[in-house]
Amino acid sequence: MEPFKKIKSFIKESEHFAHETKRFVTIKFLLVILIFIFYFFFVSIRYNHWGDGFMITLITWSFFVFCTPIADAGVLVDFPIRLITKIRMIHSEILVWIIALFINIYSLIFVPYLYEKTIVLRLFKHILLQPFPFWSIIFISGIGTFLSIHFGDELLDISKHKERKKYIMHEKKHKWILIIFIIVSIFILYDFLLKEFGIHII
Repeated sequence: MEPFKKIKSFIKESEHFAHETKRFVTIKFLLVILIFIFYFFFVSIRYNHWGDGFMITLITWSFFVFCTPIADAGVLVDFPIRLITKIRMIHSEILVWIIALFINIYSLIFVPYLYEKTIVLRLFKHILLQPFPFWSIIFISGIGTFLSIHFGDELLDISKHKERKKYIMHEKKHKWILIIFIIVSIFILYDFLLKEFGIHII
């Protein structure tokens, strides 16, 4: 029972659980890790190949880095780096994008067949192989991601949500980015589904 008491005491005393803002980021990080691990085991078992399962998981992670305007995927790297080195997450997010880029360069050259394994990866390949106009979703996501990671850094700098000055200042901008993202996503998804089902509009 002694180890459990120590763990409980650590959680209770740690500012990452005591402060409501830091607790929010910490819980998000733990949830993302659980989802990442579960997805890895799921695809590895489904395709009966641990190597392919790992790469599919990495490519899927990179999809959420490149094609969503929030930094939930990047927090897997950003949060532990911030804890260990004190480097702000908005700076380590650059490393996240570089890692995601190299994952896809490698995958498109050496294991392109993996993009055919799931509908999400087929959509991702559809975006990657058509720079104009579909890379616009990556550009929009990048703006949204770095703005949201800016909010994440602020959460770790303060202890209460009511102290979020940067979030209050830029909240409307982020909402507009989300609206534009949704509009562009609908267009890309529409084009993808037409090609997926072999529908040609004259």
